[in-house]
Amino acid sequence: MRWTTLSEPEMCTALSEPAMDGFLKSAVPEPCEVSLNDVMINSSPCAVNHRAEATEETETKEPEMFRSKAPPAPVLWTSKRDGEVKLRLEESGIGSRKPITVHELLQESVKKYGDFYALASKKGEKWIKITYKQYYEECRKTAKSFLKLGLERFHGVGILGFNSAEWFIADIGAILAGGFAVGIYTTNSPEACQYVAENCGANILVVENHKQLQKILEVQHKLPLLKAIIQYGEELKEKQPNLYTWAEFMRLGSDVPDSALDSIIASQKPNQCCTLIYTSGTTGQPKGVMLSHDNITWTALAAGNYVGLIKPPECQEFVVSYLPLSHIAAQMIDIWLPIQFGAQTCFAQPDALKGSLVETLREVRPTAFMGVPRVWEKMEERMKSVGAKSSALRRKIAAWAKEVGLDTNLKRIEGSHELPINFRLARQLVYKKVRRALGLDRCTKTYTGAAPIMKETLMFFLSLDIPVYELYGMSESSGPHTMTVPNSFKPTSCGKEMTGSRTLIDKPDSDGIGEICFSGRHIFMGYLNMEDKTKEAIDEEGWLHSGDLGKHDKDGFLFVTGRIKELIITAGGENIPPVPIEDAVKEAVPIISNVMLVGDKAKFLAMLLTLKCVVNGDTGEPEDDLTPEVIEYCQKLGSKATKVSGIVGSKDTAVYAAIQKGITAVNDKAPSNAQKVQKWVLLEKDFSITGGELGPTMKLKRPVVAKMYQEQIDQIYSNVGTPADGAPPQ
Repeated sequence: MRWTTLSEPEMCTALSEPAMDGFLKSAVPEPCEVSLNDVMINSSPCAVNHRAEATEETETKEPEMFRSKAPPAPVLWTSKRDGEVKLRLEESGIGSRKPITVHELLQESVKKYGDFYALASKKGEKWIKITYKQYYEECRKTAKSFLKLGLERFHGVGILGFNSAEWFIADIGAILAGGFAVGIYTTNSPEACQYVAENCGANILVVENHKQLQKILEVQHKLPLLKAIIQYGEELKEKQPNLYTWAEFMRLGSDVPDSALDSIIASQKPNQCCTLIYTSGTTGQPKGVMLSHDNITWTALAAGNYVGLIKPPECQEFVVSYLPLSHIAAQMIDIWLPIQFGAQTCFAQPDALKGSLVETLREVRPTAFMGVPRVWEKMEERMKSVGAKSSALRRKIAAWAKEVGLDTNLKRIEGSHELPINFRLARQLVYKKVRRALGLDRCTKTYTGAAPIMKETLMFFLSLDIPVYELYGMSESSGPHTMTVPNSFKPTSCGKEMTGSRTLIDKPDSDGIGEICFSGRHIFMGYLNMEDKTKEAIDEEGWLHSGDLGKHDKDGFLFVTGRIKELIITAGGENIPPVPIEDAVKEAVPIISNVMLVGDKAKFLAMLLTLKCVVNGDTGEPEDDLTPEVIEYCQKLGSKATKVSGIVGSKDTAVYAAIQKGITAVNDKAPSNAQKVQKWVLLEKDFSITGGELGPTMKLKRPVVAKMYQEQIDQIYSNVGTPADGAPPQ
């Protein structure tokens, strides 16, 4: 699982086109004061409401039944559920920090931030929130209830639903009770849910609502280890044995003594597994990435320090939780970094990406915000669409401000500290208003990750004085490995490794490009029950092999150039990374939604293209209607098309010529003839998550697409002398 550019698709979520099309779609009212138990969420981020009493912890010896029978850990990896690993401690610096468990981290947080608010949830028009002391107590209650239901040591608690306080509390409660916290993708089929539950040995499954419950009920007869199901988001429609509401569940453990829970907590070690992150399984069954207590607690400390998170009482950071928690990025940003640094996590609504996210951002006004590339791209598209309808004067002012902003920020990157007068004026007239409209007016850390982002999008936001920093890493590196930060920033670079970790470019070629490898205390334990796969990922010297290709520039910045498994090897033997060519075509032809380059073992490159279209907000299915922006673009070309079928069916002359013109422009910049696109086909339907062509982060599932459109691909290469939909002049 990648955290940024050239990642495998793994964020199984509502990041679908319907959701994204709803994003920023409607006008949002000006920010208003919103009560959060008498504390204003959009007042100073340092606001504190002191209440709740401290709790005392007791430690007792663990019972024999809960002791791990695993031998001492002389090696860096394991695939056994009760295995232990050798921690990668350094002699000095942050890598030498004392290893701690998740429970010890929680205790430290309660001691430091106990009266600060930890979680905020909006119920109706009112925000409900709990302090760190209350948070901790809820996690303990949950852990006791899990024990009451029979959760066994090193067995899973699967969680299937949208972000909520219950999700966090179930996750941490599972860890405290000695089990594995296991997020399950909300778009998983019943069979996919069954696989994860079987693989992790799930004793308990926590689901959000009736829809997710039905998936589990369909396969529960195939899960002999499953003891109970808990539903948290809504009331049960029908009562069944071993099925509980959240309220019923939370009362179950009331008679479990503290000493029983404390014994299990005391038995936990920093080098043991506590969380499983499942990969998407694009090229096979999903792999359970085993993360240790130390992986989580150390990475949260190292990453937070590197990006400059601030702790209370100096100031409290605010984040909005909306990305899927089955993904390591969301878990690290929403759960573990906030606990480490005393931040407040505010939950978005389930329809966040269908229109309500901006409203939440404007209420919360986060100090840090992480958006996958499609979020930033949709912001960009919507802002351009609104701008196109503005008066001539407003458009002129905006264009001037963007030119000033880009020029000034590019000079800043080169080391200039000068802020010209025209930049200050543009900041007052444009930049501040844009930030306020997006809810990012007090946000000092704006990040992207989990999938590739186009340079054009980065430059667009930089021109508005919103530098979008990149994160790069994997589930196997507990999330982050390299990051760009304000004083160390190059657009399109993934930055430098966080302090305490190392990067190796393995077997570099003449251009310095080789496989990117990681080392540090954030490197995972191994894949559950998959010894061979673990050995493939971690070499004999302990380096984690990412599968990504990249290089360092003269200043030590990492640039990801491709992915080994995605390389197209032509019949002439040339290795071609597809993503740069695909991105160039999308930039040259703005009406194109998705692109896939093909040509492995073939004599030339070809392309599958789709058009931007309206997406059904309920089903996620791409529809036949073109988006308003595409219709406007077509009209400027002289086309009257309003539907995808109209363009493809008639091979609309104006549109096809425009596409060919863009591809020809890309070909003109190709470093060799082998990297030129010789043919292309415009498909009748856009790719989607529901259709199976896209992964959870909107990244192409290349093997799936190749299989689905094999007939079109075969036709491209069946007669070399006959163009498909388009071909550049020979």
